[in-house]
Amino acid sequence: MKEEILNQEVFSFIIYMIHACANRWKKTAAQVYFALKQSGCLNHYLIPNYDILHTQSTDFVVKDIEEYLVKKEVIV
Repeated sequence: MKEEILNQEVFSFIIYMIHACANRWKKTAAQVYFALKQSGCLNHYLIPNYDILHTQSTDFVVKDIEEYLVKKEVIV
């Protein structure tokens, strides 16, 4: 499987979304990062779909991430 290379824009988006989720879920950024990494959300959803996701609202992307984690049975 080809590994995605993070450029500055994608990296900034990922950091922003980690903090947005942490704020919404009342968790630390580290807890959210671990859940996203464990579930594959970072490498299999957020990074590959950056071009589409970064144009959506923060609320939309957070809800999408929540759905992804539920499907993967990952609890934050």
